Amino acid sequence: MSQPASSLALKALQEWWGDMGVEVDEVEMRALKKAAESRTVAAPADDEAPKPRRLKRAKTHEDWVNDARQLARKADSLDALKAAIEGFDGCILKEAARNTVCFDGVQGAPVMVIGEGPGAEEDVKGLPFVGRAGQLLDKMLAAINLSRTENTFITNVNYWRPPGNRNPSDEELELCRPFVDRMVELGAPKLVIVAGGVAAKSLLQTRDGIMKLRGTEQVLKTPSGFEAPMFPMFHPAFLLRRPEEKSRAWRDLLQIQAKLESLA
Repeated sequence: MSQPASSLALKALQEWWGDMGVEVDEVEMRALKKAAESRTVAAPADDEAPKPRRLKRAKTHEDWVNDARQLARKADSLDALKAAIEGFDGCILKEAARNTVCFDGVQGAPVMVIGEGPGAEEDVKGLPFVGRAGQLLDKMLAAINLSRTENTFITNVNYWRPPGNRNPSDEELELCRPFVDRMVELGAPKLVIVAGGVAAKSLLQTRDGIMKLRGTEQVLKTPSGFEAPMFPMFHPAFLLRRPEEKSRAWRDLLQIQAKLESLA
């Protein structure tokens, strides 16, 4: 008997991850396999009599994106949006994640930080930026009088940890984008800080890397027409690997501080 398409696709994906050096533990793999099987419409047994009914169509990627748009549009508060994200089953990353990681900090704060996505520690605690990179982020924000407990809201462009901490795919980011846009609209920040190339490229829909984008003032626009100045900067995890870049990061922080003072 031939293997179902979902099993073959999952096997190919696992082999590709192996070639790329991405490690996926057994728990994650079992969860992904279960998710793949659940998305396959089962064929009727040979001895079943034909029934005059329409088979339920499996949802496509575009179907799930439309579902995300509708859920995001209906949310009238950040807490309602969080509940919608937690109940959304369109992203397969959710199947292997321990927690949905939505946001942390002060709702309605003047500054919003948008990162790339949860890592291992964030996945366990259900909060963004709580590992070593998060601790560095807190220190960077404190240097310009910002704090997640007083005047800063923190979220990501993806809400579930990818296996092996790989970058989220374009399709996974597209599924989350309606929620990201709605979060910006509901939070209505005066200024947005974008941490890392994945988040910056996704939000700006550009191929330019973070080395080119950092240090520039951009504009983040949402479908409803909300706009806010946006400043891409290095991800704290990158600075942990490349401490020699901290001088550039400090210049970026000073630029952000000056913009906040002008807005005040």
